[in-house]
Amino acid sequence: MRFNNVFFITGTAYAGKSTMLKLLAKKYNGIHCEENYHDRLLPQLDKKDFPCLTYTRDLKDWHEFIRRSPEEYKAWYDGVTKECEKLELEILKDVDNQEKPTFVDTNISVETLKEITDPSHVLIMLADPQISVRRFFERPDREKQFLYRLIMEEPDPQKAMENYRKGLELISSQENYNHFLHSGFRVILRDDNRTVEQTLALVEDAFGLGIQKRQKNNANIYNSSSRRKDAEMTQKKKTRPSASLNESPQRKKLIKKIHERAYTDAKKNPKKFQKLFDEIWRQHFWG
Repeated sequence: MRFNNVFFITGTAYAGKSTMLKLLAKKYNGIHCEENYHDRLLPQLDKKDFPCLTYTRDLKDWHEFIRRSPEEYKAWYDGVTKECEKLELEILKDVDNQEKPTFVDTNISVETLKEITDPSHVLIMLADPQISVRRFFERPDREKQFLYRLIMEEPDPQKAMENYRKGLELISSQENYNHFLHSGFRVILRDDNRTVEQTLALVEDAFGLGIQKRQKNNANIYNSSSRRKDAEMTQKKKTRPSASLNESPQRKKLIKKIHERAYTDAKKNPKKFQKLFDEIWRQHFWG
């Protein structure tokens, strides 16, 4: 199955994906599938089919979550990503049938994205891999602050934090970064000197949305101009003297006036005579 009305953004953390998707959905009156939008299906998932997603659902003591080794954390994260892809593909089958465009913060792999959509509907947004490691707990996200509190409750908070950051380093590796960078899709790199508006413009151009909008505006301008010209032509036709005027009393008076004002040389010169005729016509019938 291919998705024709869905726009996907993927990449690394802290690259601006969530912000851009929110703005796009608002600007283009679209559907916003934000991060972890598939969580609504979590309660009904079978543990055998989705062991990684149901791990946190069925977890009794969340301290176990942060106590895992970095390798265990990485393996769980990769498993969640694959399971999320299955759920997303099912959800998007229904969403794509709607008339509105859909903007997705996706977990779908770049390999799968190449099979299900046009390359112009996929954008990679990347930030320095170390940013997510250093700034993971700086966001006010409820989930992140919950994990931070758990770490602080450990007997040795510093050791627990170091262990958790090592897991983040495995997830946000340079290898993972390069995999996105060389995926073949369009890429936008995080730049703190760029404004949100400027980044949004880059995202729109990457998706071709800016071009579509300009084409639509140009079409509207063209149609407006055409309608105005048509109206002007219609008005001219309405105000233009009819052919029957050639035999009207006005024409006879006009001819008489021309003869009264015309000079002999003007009568002998057709061009001058025509010029004089046009001048009097404008004065008496178009003024």
